[in-house]
Amino acid sequence: MALIKVEQLSKSFDGKEVVKNLNFELEPGKCVALLGPNGAGKTTTLRMLAGFSKPTKGSIKFDQETLSRDIRQYIGYLPQYPVFHNWMTGKEFLMYVGQLAHMSRKEAGERATELLDRVGLGDVEKKRIGKYSGGMKQRLGIAQAMMHRPTLIMLDEPVSSLDPIGRREVLNLLMELKKEATILFSTHILNDAEEVSDEILLLKQGELIEHGSLDKLSQMYQTARLELDFRSLPEDAQEILRSLEVVEQLTVNRQTVILLVNDADLARKELLKIAAQKDWDITRFELVKSNLEDLFMKAVNR
Repeated sequence: MALIKVEQLSKSFDGKEVVKNLNFELEPGKCVALLGPNGAGKTTTLRMLAGFSKPTKGSIKFDQETLSRDIRQYIGYLPQYPVFHNWMTGKEFLMYVGQLAHMSRKEAGERATELLDRVGLGDVEKKRIGKYSGGMKQRLGIAQAMMHRPTLIMLDEPVSSLDPIGRREVLNLLMELKKEATILFSTHILNDAEEVSDEILLLKQGELIEHGSLDKLSQMYQTARLELDFRSLPEDAQEILRSLEVVEQLTVNRQTVILLVNDADLARKELLKIAAQKDWDITRFELVKSNLEDLFMKAVNR
């Protein structure tokens, strides 16, 4: 049975529809990444699911319950830019959140201690939040989303503002949380989504264009990817490569050309022939497995 079922979910602002007729289900125990370009409607969707924004139309059913009842008791939510009382300690803040969720002071204190240890902040529970690093604040934010033991945890861009160490801390925490709750998180960092998520929801201009497991979508969008490193990229290389029928997409990163092709064998033969004719100085020629970024670009540019 689905943990949450969304039907025809839509949201308009000033007559403009920014989320359009979304239909999907979230299964218990899954980690789902909500992906899409900037302005695709990710934050708006999360806010409707969390009960902070009323849909213009459509329904959200949570374990047979609907938005006609308060479903926030089942949901933990971390916004993209969480706000803390910096003069509080980490434990004081979590106790405050717990008491807002109708916990007794004793219960809130015990739960706060448990979660601070869980997210790796047990040794700084008496430290003022204003002294916390970015990664520490994000982990504290995840702890506050977990205070009332929700069955669905939603996180809006939880690692977007963090340095590599902070990102790794939060991703490791998400891997642990998958064992006890359903997680829905939005991100534009595709490598992170590929690492921790079981399924993806892909939005484009407010519409859901793909939904499913990474394996399923990879098969649907299976594409060969060729990478060519040039010692010095010739001026005419991009134009020549784009003109080949076998090439579906081309991107350039400094002296590296990345090609998505529809026939790996044919592409390899054609490219090697052209490279020899043009005397291109290629230092690496590699066929690699397509990844989530390839899938994302192909789906969004469809």
